Amino acid sequence: MKARVRDLMQIMEQSFPVFLAEEWDNTGLQVGDPDQVVQRLLIALDLDQAVLEQAREQKVDMVITHHPLIFKALKKLDYSQSQADMIRRLIQAGISVYAAHTNLDSAPNGLNQYLAETLGLIDIKPLFNAITEELYKIVVFIPVTHLETVREAMAAAGAGHIGRYSDCTFSAKGTGTFRPGEDTNPWQGKTGKLEMADEFRLETVAYRESLPGILAAMQKAHPYEEIAFDLYRLENHGKTYCPGRCGRLQNPSRLDDYAAFIKGRLGLDAVRVVGDIQRTIEDVAVVSGSGASFLDNCIQQGVDLLVTGDLKYHDAKNAEAAGIALIDAGHQGTEQIAVQMLYELFEAEKKYRNLEVSILKAFQASAFKNI
Repeated sequence: MKARVRDLMQIMEQSFPVFLAEEWDNTGLQVGDPDQVVQRLLIALDLDQAVLEQAREQKVDMVITHHPLIFKALKKLDYSQSQADMIRRLIQAGISVYAAHTNLDSAPNGLNQYLAETLGLIDIKPLFNAITEELYKIVVFIPVTHLETVREAMAAAGAGHIGRYSDCTFSAKGTGTFRPGEDTNPWQGKTGKLEMADEFRLETVAYRESLPGILAAMQKAHPYEEIAFDLYRLENHGKTYCPGRCGRLQNPSRLDDYAAFIKGRLGLDAVRVVGDIQRTIEDVAVVSGSGASFLDNCIQQGVDLLVTGDLKYHDAKNAEAAGIALIDAGHQGTEQIAVQMLYELFEAEKKYRNLEVSILKAFQASAFKNI
């Protein structure tokens, strides 16, 4: 099946819901047409001149980045300015651009979860409970002939996610009754006569933000003129979202040894370390990008170490005073792995959805050089 921009957007937004983005952020489609066919997708951390040239040379139709190309509302497009010129060149080349920024950071299966796993943490949990999403149960009654059609449509729209499992549903066969009234056009049965239909009761779960899309998909796939369905708000805990993770090392490590391990795992030339390098580290927090503002949360969690980027002098002194070690692996250093994470996601999804699209990765050298 041909892949379109909207199909790839749907994959992103099911995994990393847009509502998780900070108010100041600009997540979503930046440039392009949702109906554009995408044969080649390029994944990058940023969209800079080098990535744009790679996209053009490799005849890419769409670029997905972590950092948005457009942060603030544009008042003019002056092509003598680099950002406006890049937008012009993207439009001329027919390249769509999509960004997932702070929503990618906070999602349960997002960048910080991937970073924590990459750095060898176990028993991973949110650094703090920023948002806990409401969970709902959907029950719909479906004629036997359309059970799989409706189930697949709802699952594709985001229903049935429990932890790391997808397509979670339950169905039971039964008999439904209805009497079509005047001015009806029943798919089954006749006006004024009681109809007894073989039906399935299909149950699944959904998160609140996904409900409109799931219900729309259900209604589109269901053959009945009037669909019988129930919607229940559950007391079960939904997903917890937070732009940070904490966990522990299965084998406690000296700070200098763990710093060397991080360098290797993230492919870095160097990291900056705050604290006694001979100190034993077990409980670790990670915040991709810039995480100094989460130091108080780290203190509350009682972690030994915070791994993040963009740390300043006073951040180091505050951590020393609190007895928490720091490893500054850089903003880019802690986020570059988003490219591999999204590559793995799209490779899996294109097989699952039978999408005809090639997935490419952009390599971006570090903006800093150690001398």
